[in-house]
Amino acid sequence: MLLITEEGELCVCELTCALQESQPKISRHLAQLRTCGLLADRRQGQWVYYRLHPNLPDWVIQILQSTLTANRHWLSPDAKRLEQMGDRPERAATCC
Repeated sequence: MLLITEEGELCVCELTCALQESQPKISRHLAQLRTCGLLADRRQGQWVYYRLHPNLPDWVIQILQSTLTANRHWLSPDAKRLEQMGDRPERAATCC
């Protein structure tokens, strides 16, 4: 959730790379967060992109942003792996 908060929107393969977890595990957790109303998804071809649900109350977004700010050092390795993937348009052919 914090990486999605930081980036705005991420696809499953980006999260798989950043978190170094298996695709089924990432997808399962994302589905649970979507079911709870915390995330929304959109499909683009074979890829599924996740973002914070647009109807989240402001206080939830503020908590996520505060948590992100306080834990950037902890997320740094994940963010670095994500950054090494390059720009989204360039990896569209290899994403997911």
